[in-house]
Order: sequence, then C-alpha cells, then structure tokens
Amino acid sequence: MSPVLAGVLQLLALVAALGLSYRPLGDHMAKVYSSEKHLRPEKWIYKAIGANPSVEMRWPAYLRGVLAFSAVSVLFLYLLQRVQGSLPGSLGFVSIDPDQAFNTAASFVANTNWQSYYGEQAMGHVVQTGGLAVQNFVSAAVGMAVAVALVRGFARSRTGELGNFWADLVRGVVRILLPISVIGALVLVACGAIQNFSGIHEVGQFGGGTQQWNGGAVASQEVIKELGTNGGGYFNANSAHPFENPNGLSNLFEIYLILVIPFALTRTFGRMVGSLRQGYAILGTMAAIWIGFTALMMWTEFAGNGPAFELAGGAMEGKETRFGIAGSSLFSVATTLTSTGAVNSFHSSYTGFGGGITMLGMQLGEIAPGGVGSGLYGMLIMAVIAVFIAGLMVGRTPEYLGKKIGTREIKFAACYILVTPALVLCFTAASFVLDTPANSMTNSGAHGFSEILYAFTSGANNNGSAFAGLNADTQWFNSTIGIAMLLGRFLPMVFVLALAGSLAEQTPVPETAGTLRTEKPLFTGLLVGTIMIIAGLTYFPALALGPLAEGLAA
Repeated sequence: MSPVLAGVLQLLALVAALGLSYRPLGDHMAKVYSSEKHLRPEKWIYKAIGANPSVEMRWPAYLRGVLAFSAVSVLFLYLLQRVQGSLPGSLGFVSIDPDQAFNTAASFVANTNWQSYYGEQAMGHVVQTGGLAVQNFVSAAVGMAVAVALVRGFARSRTGELGNFWADLVRGVVRILLPISVIGALVLVACGAIQNFSGIHEVGQFGGGTQQWNGGAVASQEVIKELGTNGGGYFNANSAHPFENPNGLSNLFEIYLILVIPFALTRTFGRMVGSLRQGYAILGTMAAIWIGFTALMMWTEFAGNGPAFELAGGAMEGKETRFGIAGSSLFSVATTLTSTGAVNSFHSSYTGFGGGITMLGMQLGEIAPGGVGSGLYGMLIMAVIAVFIAGLMVGRTPEYLGKKIGTREIKFAACYILVTPALVLCFTAASFVLDTPANSMTNSGAHGFSEILYAFTSGANNNGSAFAGLNADTQWFNSTIGIAMLLGRFLPMVFVLALAGSLAEQTPVPETAGTLRTEKPLFTGLLVGTIMIIAGLTYFPALALGPLAEGLAA
C-alpha cells in the first residue's frame, strides 16, 4: 500500500469515527448543560467550594467566576511547583525557578500547555498528576462553560442571565470529561501507553551504555491532554514518545480525541438554540477548513523535491517512522487548528509551506474545529462578523439567530478578533528589536523569524506547540509568553461574555423574506471566506517574512 493511500484511508477512518460520535455526544452535552438536576458528587463539590449552582448569573458575575477561579488556579499551580523539592514523589527534582513556574502555571491554566522545560527531567509525580493533569480537566471545562454561556445568549431573550458558571464548570468535568477520559485511558494502556508511579531507572542501550527513564501516570494524562485540547506532554518528545503514543492505532485515536468534542459541540449549539441546521452550518464551515488544511499539508509534505525526498517518499525529516508523513500531517493539522499543541513530529523540520500551514491554522483563531469550547465561541464570533458584512452589502441591519447585530455587538466582536493578533505581532516585533531574545534562535533568516513568530502565535492563541529550534527557557520568553497566554485566553472571554449578555437581553426579531438564511451552504461559504480574509489581512505580512519566504526559496 502506498503511503498516500494509507493517509487517505486514515483520514476516512477518522471522519467515520467522528461521524459516529457526533450525534450522541452532542446531544449528551446539550442535556448536561440544560439539566436542572445536580448529581450527588456535584452537590459535594458545590458544598466544598461554597457555591449555589441554582443562582443564575448575568455576564459580569459569570466573568468574575471565570477570572476568580483561574486566578486561584494560577497561584496554586505556581506554589506547587515552587515547593516541589519538599514534596513526596518529586523523584529528586528540585523546585522550579520563579520565571518558569509562572510560565507553566499560566500555560496550563490558560489551556495552552506551552512547556519550556523537559517534563521527564523537571516535574515529579505530584506536580504532574495533582497540578498539571488537574488543570487539563478544569481549564477545558472553563472553555466549554464560556461557549455554553454564549450559546445561551443566542437562545435566551429579554434576560441578561447566562446560567451559573460553577454549575457549568463542575458538570463539564464530572459528566463529560471524566467519563470519556476513563475509557480513553484504558484504550491507550491497551495500545501500550504506560500508567504507573515508578521512579527513575536505568536501561541498557544498544551498543553499550545506559539511559535513564522515569515512569508516570502517562495514559491518564495523555487522554485529557488530547480530549481537553491541552497538549502538554509527560515527556519532552510529547506524542512522538512511545510511552505516550506507542503506534499508529494510538496515534489515530489521539487525533480522534482532539477533534471529537469541538466538532460535537456544534450539535450541542444546534440543540440549545432550537435549530440543528444552524449547528450543521457551523459544522460544515469547520469541516471544510479542516479537510482543506489536511489535504494541503499532505500534499506539501509528500511532494518535496530532491533526491532525499524521493528516496524517503516525502519530507520524512523530523517525523516518526511509526506514523509516517500521513499520520504526522493529520496530527499536526489537528493540533494547530485546535488549541491542543501536542506534537508527534518536529514542526520546524516541515517544508517551508508545511510549517506555514501549522502557523496559519493557529492564526485563523483555532476555530476549525478549535479548542474545547473556545473553538465554538470563536466560530460564533466570526459568524457575527460574517452576517455584519452581509448586512452591509445588502443595506439592512444584520441579524443572526433572531438577534440584531448592532453597534454594541459588533464592537465586542471586533475587540475579540483584534486582541490575539495584537499580542502576537507586538511581542514578535519586540523580540527582534531587543538584542537578547534574538540570541535564542537556532536558525537565522526566514526560518529564524518563523521560530519566534510561531512561539508567540502558539502562546497567544493558547495552542502550546513549539516550532522548536528556539531556546524559550529564558526570562524574556518565559515572562512574555506567559503574559501572552493569560491575555490571549482571558481578554477574549471578556468580550465573548459581554456579547452573550447583550444578546440575551434582546427581544427576538421575526424572520422576514430579507433575513439572511444562516443555515444554508451560501452562508457557510461566506463564513469560510470571512475567516480566510480576516486572517490573511492580519498575518500575511508576517507570514511573507517567514514561512512563505522560506517556501519560495526552497
């Protein structure tokens, strides 16, 4: 079987698995967030944190809950790392330095999982399982809660109430993420991923010598790392490490975990707003971009020129032979079009255009299908922009799902789409203006520029993957990327929740003959075009200096 055919079959199998999961999972999540009942374990949690899950919140109160919970999480994770040397199960590792502890705490709470350290050489069992793995669950649940709050803004009318943040947070963990993670961890263990609390031990190497390895609760952290679109690996090699991702089957399963909730949330959206067709329109937009990027990535990596490419069957440099070009391309597109950031190959060694595709996937806003929760609310923001543009073209007040998109709503949407590019471009520019940050680059020229552009694109978009080749464990990058991660995560949430509150207060507008049919393929095409144009206008100059220049020079 040719590698190209194998890649096509993997893609078809993945689409089939996602299709089978779409309806039951989407409907289940809609029931979870619409239920008025509380499970007994949930009641224990509410009592422990002193929350009343039955009290409805307006958007400022909902936002305060998000920010307060996240601030406490950052502080807790920071302190846990700073005292690691005194904790049991630390494997002899010392406490983490202040700048790196801040960067890691900000990273995992912001659902980014950017790692400027070697996991197997820095973090003990307590920090890994009691700190990082816990944040993988709750940070994902926060994103889902904000997305559901925006959906309620579209679904409700003549009220500013968006639900209860604490109830949405707890339900997301207890009823959605935990059950799937338990099953997924068993699948990964069956595939060969490790799950233990063993210490550091030496193993013999072929040709003599020894190498040190440490075990850990890898499978349980790996599953929520992918399911929650987090991305931080137990080992520095991340999902290229055989303890995390042993074979082609586990690789395909991990890609499935990355995509299943973001895609299924479009059905949840359709259920909650009372129109499954609206959910299908959003799904169609996400799927069109994802399949297009996957096909383009496979083409660029299989079609390399030169004798080395021809002998290897494509651009195999930096890719695991266990996965090949197809498995690596599928994984890289899935992780950069979502906010996952996990890697099973070396993105820096991709072709110039291939590296550009991974970067552009993040610069679109990671909305195809995007992160858990963040993908849906990011796409709905783009839908608001699209109907506004359509309204300008035909000279009528834009509407979406029966809600008028007026001056206030479009200002919130505009602020949302401007925050992340401003962080990426400003921090990238500052890194080249100053002398010290540029010294961290392994490469010069267009590829060196891409290393720093990718780092801030990944941080501000809460992705967490690295282009590699950049020494990011410096005070400058630990501090600036940490700030970019926090602002890139929580500033957009401010505008999302403000928009949700504004929409929930409106009185629905009756549909007329002139209403734009947002459930039709025409709107899906308009939405895809809007996304590509906005990203292109924003990032094209920077991409021209980096991956495009490198690709054209190859």
